[in-house]
Amino acid sequence: MIKTFNYTGKNSIYKLETYLNKRRSSKSVNTSIVNKIIRDVKRNKNKAVLKYEKKFSQNNQLQPSKEKINKAIKSLDIKVKKAIDFAYNRIYKFHSKQKVQNLSFKDNLNNKLEYKHVPIQSVGIYVPANLPSTLLMNAIPAKIAKVKRIVLANPKLNGSLNPAVLYVAKKTGIKEIFNMGGVQAISSLAYVQKVDKIVGPGNIYVAKAKREVFGDVGIESMVAGPSEICVVADKYTNANAVATSLVGQAEHDINSQCILITKDKNLIISVKKLISKILKSLPRKKIAEKSLKKNGLIIKVYSDQQIANVINEIAPEHLELINKNNKKILEKINNAGSICIGKYSAMAVTDYNVGTNHVLPTYGSAKFSSGLNVSEFYKKISHI
Repeated sequence: MIKTFNYTGKNSIYKLETYLNKRRSSKSVNTSIVNKIIRDVKRNKNKAVLKYEKKFSQNNQLQPSKEKINKAIKSLDIKVKKAIDFAYNRIYKFHSKQKVQNLSFKDNLNNKLEYKHVPIQSVGIYVPANLPSTLLMNAIPAKIAKVKRIVLANPKLNGSLNPAVLYVAKKTGIKEIFNMGGVQAISSLAYVQKVDKIVGPGNIYVAKAKREVFGDVGIESMVAGPSEICVVADKYTNANAVATSLVGQAEHDINSQCILITKDKNLIISVKKLISKILKSLPRKKIAEKSLKKNGLIIKVYSDQQIANVINEIAPEHLELINKNNKKILEKINNAGSICIGKYSAMAVTDYNVGTNHVLPTYGSAKFSSGLNVSEFYKKISHI
């Protein structure tokens, strides 16, 4: 099911590039419908948005009433509310440390030069499905940056509102809430709600739509597409931990990318067996299987330098260094969205309440960009 790649010889890096570029180019998925939907929404506004919502999600209403929102929030289990409150506090604390600093000085001719951080006035946040953690990750830094207007786009789940997402919206002071998803949601934020910037992760169609509307609106300085994980492990690593991490990302989306890098051939055998075992009882088995078959890869390497070279070429969204000499490898890593170091630092937890942001660069964009942060919600203006 999951392919194995033997990293030997000078041509290995080029073979790896070819493999990665196939997914990054989006040629593996037909996204021609994206531009069609964008043009339709740009021309016909809410009429077009509702048409696609009915077609793809059986959704007949774009804006839920205040009564429905409050009713949904009241139905939320108190334990879930407490978990969200806990995550909110940790995420807020971490991001509040990311203070931007204005610059001001006079040159030797007595000219005053300044560099000011000005909050973006309006932001659209895309939250796919019932993912309250995603709204926390996007809304909290926006609020810290003092963005005045925040618009939420969140599709219904099986025809129903998402109480946990709505609870976060209330907690973060979001008033404009729309039940819409996919390309039509991104198009609507750009051309109907007319926000200044759109943030938030999504599938390959959402990522493509954001790239297409860029220029009319801003987007994050990264490609926030389908999830990715790269795990570095060795003979000392628990094989079950490796297999669980890979499958845990694979079940997100059929276009998720899951890669293991190791020198140990016995670990490769064990991980393959454990993946097959885990998949048997996995509720999202079909999605995970397709993902692993399409984008899963085990890379057999022969040196620490090869490990570093491979990681920096992949530039993964998530990187787990659970090998024994992880600190030595860490020193050589330049390209990754987020790095978990050591066997007790599980990437899955960072998606929820560690405090760091989980909206991270994908498709190799970690080579030139970073995860979502407070500075994403500012413009920088020079004063002369």
